[in-house]
Amino acid sequence: MSEVISFAAGGYRYIKSVFQYSAGAAAEPGFEIHRARLARPLPLAEGFHAVERHLAASGRPTTAFCACELRSPEPFSEQGFIDFNRGYVQTLERWGLYKDGINPVARTNVCPLQEPPPSPSLYAFSYTVPAPRAAASFIVAGGGEATEGKGSYRERIVRYGDTSPDGLREKMRFVIGAMERRLEALGFGWVDATSVQAYTVHDIGALVATEIAPRGAARNGLTWYHCRPPVVGIDFEMDVRGAARELVLEGVA
Repeated sequence: MSEVISFAAGGYRYIKSVFQYSAGAAAEPGFEIHRARLARPLPLAEGFHAVERHLAASGRPTTAFCACELRSPEPFSEQGFIDFNRGYVQTLERWGLYKDGINPVARTNVCPLQEPPPSPSLYAFSYTVPAPRAAASFIVAGGGEATEGKGSYRERIVRYGDTSPDGLREKMRFVIGAMERRLEALGFGWVDATSVQAYTVHDIGALVATEIAPRGAARNGLTWYHCRPPVVGIDFEMDVRGAARELVLEGVA
């Protein structure tokens, strides 16, 4: 059963997960989530500075930061991913978000096959704002076909190394099921999603009609990014959002 925790300092609740991210966040009553995409991704340190400036200009504390979307040059090894995440959470700790291994911030981190960034970069971020008549809003973190629990990624990845149609189908079913459980934990369903994303470099075209659309997950379309998930061996990832407002930040540097 997913544990959902209220983070009063940020105006949102989140699904407790691993130290590097939560499994999703949803605005609490009186708040709504806004998503801001950078006109061009910025190296992570610069991106975090841009977040600080935007939140300050919006009159919001750093604790309002509830989700981010990263782009990395290539999938990490398992140890490389751990090392990256240890550095990543230091900023969240400074912002009053991460403490004692608990992280309320949802995240997606994927690796574009074309025009990858030279270093891990910030692509977009989400934050809460007060709204008296707030629209229900949420961000479900990116998730791939690896089961939770102990063991290496290789041991936990569904159909490891199998990108046949049957292998991809099983991977997709696992990920879609995980998205549904996260949505339910936050009090939502596919009908509430304003945007659904898939991340893979494998051809899933024939599977959209049989595995995604019948679940109601493509009622507003499906955005397919030609990206690899962040850890070597994972082949398919999804995330879902129902942001109340989305904007593009031009001239951010």
